[in-house]
Amino acid sequence: MRAVKGADTAPELAVRRQVHGMGYRFRLHRKDLPGKPDLAFPRLHKVVFVHGCFWHGHDCARGARIPVRNREYWTRKVARNMERDTRAQAALKSLGWKILVVWECEIKDSGRMRRVLRRFLGRTA
Repeated sequence: MRAVKGADTAPELAVRRQVHGMGYRFRLHRKDLPGKPDLAFPRLHKVVFVHGCFWHGHDCARGARIPVRNREYWTRKVARNMERDTRAQAALKSLGWKILVVWECEIKDSGRMRRVLRRFLGRTA
């Protein structure tokens, strides 16, 4: 697990390229915000989390997989990650931030991803 990166993952870089290409500027991994969101837009008071389907328990095919070896450990690990995500999002909402969670499996359709990001960030052009 030492090789697993927590920041600058391929899905995160893809989202960052899309957002930057749309003309938005953002801050990365703000430690002063609960959950250290992957992208923060302070002026808009909005944050984006880019979640890996396996690590954060998405309900897609990739997220539903559980390794055969040490199954109990991985089930608890993903459950803890999901609880942590829920707490961080609740804390951000209580501070007045709007939240978008982008799942790894959703990034493959770049046109759809662009529309979702544009709608969330509030620009129609």
